[in-house]
Amino acid sequence: MRTLSQYVRRTPVMRVSVDGRPLVFKLEHLQLTGSFKIRGAVNKLLSLKASEVVTASGGNHGIAVAQAAQLLGAHATVFVPTTAPETKTRRIEALGAKLIRHGNTYAEAAAAARDFGPAYIEAYNDPEVIEGQSTVTREIVEDVPEVDTIAVAVGGGGLIAGAALAAGGRRIIAVEPENCCAMHNALAAGEPVDSAVNSIAADALGATRAGSLSLEILERHGVSSVLVSDEEILAARDRLWAEFRLAVEPAGAAAFAAFLKGDVPGALPCVILCGANSEWIPR
Repeated sequence: MRTLSQYVRRTPVMRVSVDGRPLVFKLEHLQLTGSFKIRGAVNKLLSLKASEVVTASGGNHGIAVAQAAQLLGAHATVFVPTTAPETKTRRIEALGAKLIRHGNTYAEAAAAARDFGPAYIEAYNDPEVIEGQSTVTREIVEDVPEVDTIAVAVGGGGLIAGAALAAGGRRIIAVEPENCCAMHNALAAGEPVDSAVNSIAADALGATRAGSLSLEILERHGVSSVLVSDEEILAARDRLWAEFRLAVEPAGAAAFAAFLKGDVPGALPCVILCGANSEWIPR
C-alpha cells in the first residue's frame, strides 16, 4: 500500500535561541513544493484514486495539487483568482496542471472550480486533507517531544486543525494577519463568517471563510487565536533571514511574528515555518 511518506519530505527541526528564549523551528518551508500543502493534497489524491481532479487556490495549494497529480499519474485543473502571484501560477503550469484565472478572490475561484466537473479537492475543509497536514505536527512531537506550544499560521484552517489533532494535548496558537483573519472571526462568532482579505500574506492565508470542520476541531481542542500586523510579519521574515538564513514567504513568518510579539508562551515553543513561495530576494 502506498503511504504519504513515499511522496513528501520529513522536514527537519532547528533549535535556536531568540531574545534569550529557546525556540524550535519546524522547517516546513523546505517541503516539496515549498509549503506544507503537498501533504494534504497527496493524502486526498491517494484516497480518491481519480485520474482527473480540480481545485481552487491562492497559490500554494494549487502548486501542491499539481505536484500530487503529477506524482500519482492524474491530471489537475487549478482555478486561481486574478490576484494570484505569478511566482506561484508559473509553478502550477510548470507542473503540468491546467491553470484557469477566475474572480478577484479565492472564494470566487473556488465557486467556479466546484462547478467545473471532475473530483474537487478542498484546500482545507476536508478530513483527508487535514489528516495529511497533521503529519507536520506528528513529526514535531516525535522529533522534539518536550515542545509544549506550537504556533501555526492560519488561512482556512487545515494545517492548524491537523496540528490540534496531532499535538497530544500541547497548546496550539492560531496566528493570522490583522486584516485577514477568517478563523479568528469564526472563533469569535461560533461559526464561519465572511471576512475581509487584505494582507501581505493574503495569497497564502486569504480564506474568506474558515473551514467548518477545522473550526469544530479548534473549538474542541481549545486553540487560542492571536493576530499580527503586516509590519510585524515582514519584520519577522527579515529577521529569519538576517539571523538564521531562513528565507520564507510572508505567511511562513506569521507564526514567528507572534512569537516575537510575546504571544507564544511555553518553556519550549515551536514555530512552524509553513511556506517559502515568494519572489522576495533576501538582502
